[in-house]
Amino acid sequence: MRPPEPDYPKSLADPAVLAARRALRGAAHVAPLRALADAIAAETGAPVPDADPLDGGVGARLLLLLETPGPAIFRTGFVSQDNATGTAANLFRFLREAGIARRDTLIWNAIPWVIHAEGALNRAPRRSEVRAASPRLAPLLALLPNLAVVVLAGRVAGEARTALATLRPDVPIIGVPHPSPTYVCTSPQVPARIRAGLHEAAVILRTRAGHTSGLDRPA
Repeated sequence: MRPPEPDYPKSLADPAVLAARRALRGAAHVAPLRALADAIAAETGAPVPDADPLDGGVGARLLLLLETPGPAIFRTGFVSQDNATGTAANLFRFLREAGIARRDTLIWNAIPWVIHAEGALNRAPRRSEVRAASPRLAPLLALLPNLAVVVLAGRVAGEARTALATLRPDVPIIGVPHPSPTYVCTSPQVPARIRAGLHEAAVILRTRAGHTSGLDRPA
């Protein structure tokens, strides 16, 4: 049985919730992703956060690609909609509004390693970092046999569209604005576009319902 999912955003700010989440890091459905993160970290010399074990892991049917790990990664070690940031809180709400189940999702970053020093503010990625990250898509996709749709959030993630389409031409790709409060608050059109894109992804998931790997989730 899966553990209960948080019913409020920013839940990983609670030390007890974070400790419980960390205890699930060895679960079978996220172990291959953790190994990939460790390999990328060893190659780049920079931290790479783990996938949230409450999400779908390698059984995910929706890959939601963000841009880069933010400062919250140093506090939790996870790419998660439960991190104590405005971006994660927005994502938590948008995914719930769309009716997308956590077990269907994997949240990852186009540049999966941290590009800024601990304590520094996040910054825009350099072109060299975007280019260096592109080869890391193939091993990620190789771990996702059930993938039904990809959502690219933001400009940097959007630059992965061509590579993704080449690697998995059978999988629809949807682009949406980044869910950072910086962008969401600029215009009502931004959250509307995010909601529309996630609604489209939810329709695809329902249309392809039943295509799952059967991988166990944490008890």
